[in-house]
Amino acid sequence: MAEIAPAPDVAAAVTEAIVARMRRANRAIAMTDRLDSLGLESLDVLEIAFDLEQRFDIEVPFNANTALEFDTVGALIAAIERFVKEKAGAK
Repeated sequence: MAEIAPAPDVAAAVTEAIVARMRRANRAIAMTDRLDSLGLESLDVLEIAFDLEQRFDIEVPFNANTALEFDTVGALIAAIERFVKEKAGAK
């Protein structure tokens, strides 16, 4: 019988991606933290999203004419979790 792989830990992956790009190191991250308050600029957030797309084999929809739908750590985690679940449901 094949083992079922554990679900990816989205929150940990998102947090790791954020910490890797933070300009203000040595700071605890809270779910309510705004991404810009962590020293992340819009390009950083796009790069984080691209990193997470590759890690979870998902697509994060972007529209160059509008702001990203996530502005806090918690909102980004929720969005990535949703995309991962949608991808799993599509298989």
